[in-house]
Amino acid sequence: MSSPSEPIRLEDRIRDIQDFPQKGVLFKDITPLLQDAAAFRAAMDRMAAHYAGAGIEVVVGVESRGFIFGAPLAYLLNCGFVPVRKFGKLPSETVSVEYALEYGTNIVEVHKDAIKPGQRVLIVDDLLATGGTVSAAMELVEKLGGHIAGIAFLVELSFLKGREHLKGHDVFALIKY
Repeated sequence: MSSPSEPIRLEDRIRDIQDFPQKGVLFKDITPLLQDAAAFRAAMDRMAAHYAGAGIEVVVGVESRGFIFGAPLAYLLNCGFVPVRKFGKLPSETVSVEYALEYGTNIVEVHKDAIKPGQRVLIVDDLLATGGTVSAAMELVEKLGGHIAGIAFLVELSFLKGREHLKGHDVFALIKY
């Protein structure tokens, strides 16, 4: 446990789970960080501090764990929150993007009226791995005419080189492995 004057080491609140979701995978479990009020607050405050003064007008959270970080971040940055959801989950007219997974494809979508042309958008998710899901979210934002002002993650798995798919954008991760 950190003393009040010592900053919280967020990486100490990430648990490794061997062979999940399949054999050979070392899963980075963020739930201990979420359960620790001081660590969760520190994570949100550090993300918000990174984007303070960046003119963010809307935060886009990618389903589903991006919602956990995106909504409080939007609150802290005093702007709106937009969910990017899996296909068929949004009730109004949508724009969608299909993207590749390791085995097969998936579709994400956003409401057509969620982002206005020229709006400064911050895309948020819990983890940057290969960059596929966040690239699809970026495509949605761009289809609606939004300007991607930043892309934020709690955790980045650097060895998977997902950042390479996000070149030309401000990519920020609190924890890197």
